[in-house]
Amino acid sequence: MGSLLREGVRLAFDDIAPASAAAEAVVLVHGFATSRSENWRRLGWYGAFERKGWRVVALDLRGHGESDKPHDPAAYGLPALTADVVGLIDHLGLGRVTLMGYSMGARLALQIALEQGDRLDRLILGGVGARMFEPPRTPEGPVMSMAEAMRAQSAGAIADKTLRGFRLFAEQQGEDLAALAAFSEGRAGPGLSRERLGAIAAPTLVVAGARDEMAGDPEPLAAAIPGARAVTLPGCDHFSAIPHALYKAAVFDFVEGWMEEGP
Repeated sequence: MGSLLREGVRLAFDDIAPASAAAEAVVLVHGFATSRSENWRRLGWYGAFERKGWRVVALDLRGHGESDKPHDPAAYGLPALTADVVGLIDHLGLGRVTLMGYSMGARLALQIALEQGDRLDRLILGGVGARMFEPPRTPEGPVMSMAEAMRAQSAGAIADKTLRGFRLFAEQQGEDLAALAAFSEGRAGPGLSRERLGAIAAPTLVVAGARDEMAGDPEPLAAAIPGARAVTLPGCDHFSAIPHALYKAAVFDFVEGWMEEGP
């Protein structure tokens, strides 16, 4: 494990380099309330890329895993989060990379592609889709935010099943609930319109489960990005998609050039 200090926040990361100095590098950005170890290592992504001879780099975003966990929402602005990822790329001297994010990590990857697309050879987005273009859904009854769910007295006090699921998952991972509450309050940024996404130049793959209600259909998101490809994983929801063999197969078909070019 390595660590990088950025603006007083220590970030933990892994850098697994193969023998070949010319190996391509993939940078992995995990989702909310998880970590590099859970999202990528335990679910087989490190090993999958290593077997293909890639250099694998993954960090714990601030507020997660083994990185520092400020309790101030001001520490989690979108510019700081994306700068952490780019700062790690610079710290390791990686040059151009394949950037792969899942769920919230995919949102950060999209922002980097828009602002610093010249750093990317490829962009892989998992656990996101058409819901990115939709306004937040208003549930029946009292509305609870993600931050309130993280601060709730117990998971049993959370009526919304999605919020309750995130709270239970965070508890199982031993995450800092106060830091996650601050993270969810601080990371809000401008929405992503189809028009803005049309500026992305990196070859892009979008993957989501057919039963992923959080992401929605990956096709409309891919259609907004020039030349992007979309893959839907049958039978998968937001959480079961991550370790699925078909997800890995789609990623390696994409990076190895087996997918035809988009229209």
